[in-house]
Amino acid sequence: MRKKMKQLFSKSFWHLPAFMKNGQLRLIAIFLLGLASVCEIMAFLVNPILGSVLLILVCLTIGASFLTLKEITEDTNEYISDLSYRIKRGEQEALIKMPIGILFFNDQTEAEWINPYLQKYFGKREVLGKKLKDIDPQLAKLIEQHFEEKKPVEVKWGKRYFQLLIQKEIHAAYLMDISQYAEIKQHDLETDAVLGQIFLDNYDEVTQSMNDKEISDLSNYVTNELANWARKYKMFLKRIDDDHFFILAYSKALQQLEQEKFKILDRIRERTSKQNFPLTLSFGIAYGDDNLALLAQTAQSNLDLALGRGGDQVVVKSPDGQARFYGGKTNPMEKRTRVRARMISQALQELINQADQVFVMGHQRSDMDSMGACLGIRRISKMNHKDCWIIMDQATPHSDILRLMQELEQYPEIKGSIITSAEAIEKANPQSLLIMVDHSKPSISISPELYQKMVNRVMVIDHHRRGEEFPENPVLVYIEPYASSTCELITEMLEYQSRDSEPINKIEATAMLTGIIIDTKSFSLRTGTRTFDAASYLRSVGADLTMTHHFMKENVQSFMQRNHLIDRLEFLGDRLALCAGEPDRVYDPVTAAQAADALLNISGVEASFVITKRQDGKIGISARSNGQENVQVIMEELGGGGHLSNAATQLTDMTVAQARKQLLEVLKKDQK
Repeated sequence: MRKKMKQLFSKSFWHLPAFMKNGQLRLIAIFLLGLASVCEIMAFLVNPILGSVLLILVCLTIGASFLTLKEITEDTNEYISDLSYRIKRGEQEALIKMPIGILFFNDQTEAEWINPYLQKYFGKREVLGKKLKDIDPQLAKLIEQHFEEKKPVEVKWGKRYFQLLIQKEIHAAYLMDISQYAEIKQHDLETDAVLGQIFLDNYDEVTQSMNDKEISDLSNYVTNELANWARKYKMFLKRIDDDHFFILAYSKALQQLEQEKFKILDRIRERTSKQNFPLTLSFGIAYGDDNLALLAQTAQSNLDLALGRGGDQVVVKSPDGQARFYGGKTNPMEKRTRVRARMISQALQELINQADQVFVMGHQRSDMDSMGACLGIRRISKMNHKDCWIIMDQATPHSDILRLMQELEQYPEIKGSIITSAEAIEKANPQSLLIMVDHSKPSISISPELYQKMVNRVMVIDHHRRGEEFPENPVLVYIEPYASSTCELITEMLEYQSRDSEPINKIEATAMLTGIIIDTKSFSLRTGTRTFDAASYLRSVGADLTMTHHFMKENVQSFMQRNHLIDRLEFLGDRLALCAGEPDRVYDPVTAAQAADALLNISGVEASFVITKRQDGKIGISARSNGQENVQVIMEELGGGGHLSNAATQLTDMTVAQARKQLLEVLKKDQK
């Protein structure tokens, strides 16, 4: 008490305390003093003695409060000052000792200061005052690339991984070493599960004419070869049937296999070919999901896709990703039996009998194979006493289709069954059957709207290799990439239909034979014994070769266009030929395809590409090869498809020059 009284009468007491410099506290103090003064005056009016006692108590209370608040303020200021010192010292210590690399640089990208933690990555090299590109070009490039980034980015510097953050306002770079976490992440990615199925495409056909010893030797060779291959890449391999294997692997092994493009396909095919029993393999591989049941389902789907594309290839795809294709370097081999053709013919007959009517359509810009196949399906439907409607795009038919339509004037029943897309949509009902011929992509159908309406009652008959886009729930699929044409497949089915009804007539047989001749380039490409058998059958039922040549004639304009395209020929190396049409000139797609075929007649040319502007504004690329180059894979990378030796694509929102540049990039990548 004495100490406080002494402070009360000291000179420093009467200076304005620090806490009173706060405006709000000052207002509160003035209010309380005013209130105390009013109370004192009222007390003196009531009783002077009471007023005197209260005055003494108020003065003592005010003095003690001021002293207490002053001590609190001083203690607080001292604490804040000490805390500020500790924080500042901690910041300085952190800059020097914390496990984060810190680099300050100026506008000329010269190092001004680095902390000891970052210095250890430079060793004993002098850093300060030198340009970053002279100190470490890789680090300088990383800082330049991410200078505008506002968030930390993961980078690789040397052999280690860092999280890099740049504060461009103060020209500072912060690097946190995350190599340990990056290794854990990489290990996790490399050990993701990969499921696959391997199928020996033609095992039954190859072993059909072998004795038991030869079959055993072949089986042992394939098993040993695959077992050694699996052991090399640390995979689990299990044989589950004579022609079926199961593989379980890590994603790291899959990366290695994709880098070498699955050479096991070529090795087994080449070595078995030397023994006169060429055996090919197909793989379906799935990855990228923790659900093993889903991976198994995707692997089976990928294997089906590989087989649908003709076999001798690998399909790698995640459940929700884009498929990648490897192999497919050989033309699919023709089967030695017609059992499947007979079974499909009988299945088609049952489907037609269950339907009230049949709709058949080919692809956009119909050709003779597409139109001939439609006429063949119509005849099969008539043999089973069902109406069949042919959907045709009659707006821009090619010259051969126009000549066919002129000949059909003599066949009013057939001509009357050709309808438009709008008419087909109106006629279709849930009991109808839709047959897609010469294509399996709904997006290129003459009527995608009709497909959508009949999506659950669709059959596919095609000779092209199957792509990723495919009908969701087809009731029947007949895709045989070994066949020369769709007309060949339908001709074989015609032979197994009932003989009681009206047989195929002259115009139908001629149209189908024309489709075969055009697709085989007069029996020079993709022609097997079954192709000649089909052509022989069509000839025997009345196909007219004179009319066939009439259909295949081209008009003067097409002839001139084709020669003009060939005049623009350029060579890409020694094996590839390229023709790019004029930027603003519209070319007929068939003319472009004919030009691509003609280029293969040049000595040394293994593949040809013709780029033209189409009437619909798209840029079309027609690709052909003599079988040594897989143009199907090249066109698939550009969004198209087709055969190993015959493929095409259409590109939108692009010029001829841009399409040429994109094609060259794909060719360059493919040649690596």
